Amino acid sequence: MKVVFLPDVFEYFENLARILHEKGYFGFRDAARKYVDELVKDIKINLPIKQTKPAPKYFSRYGKDMEYAGFRKNKHTTWYVFFRVYIKDKEEVYQIRYISNNHVIAHHL
Repeated sequence: MKVVFLPDVFEYFENLARILHEKGYFGFRDAARKYVDELVKDIKINLPIKQTKPAPKYFSRYGKDMEYAGFRKNKHTTWYVFFRVYIKDKEEVYQIRYISNNHVIAHHL
């Protein structure tokens, strides 16, 4: 089993710590970076065992036949990971194609 991120998703993570710090969600950039690192780690470890749902049609702009799973980080924020699963060289690959949180996309779910 392998979890891979599309370049756009990887870039999003690279910018997320800075954005969270600048918007005042974290007082220190290191704390924001740790939050993002823990989110990525959680996705890599737990995505294959998460309960998933078919992605709503709105998200087809990011790929066909996608599923999504939620990762609750605190009582206010759940991150939603949109992905496709395929087999490559007899290994299951989870390709992360989009990520966002409930503050942004809840009305589409």
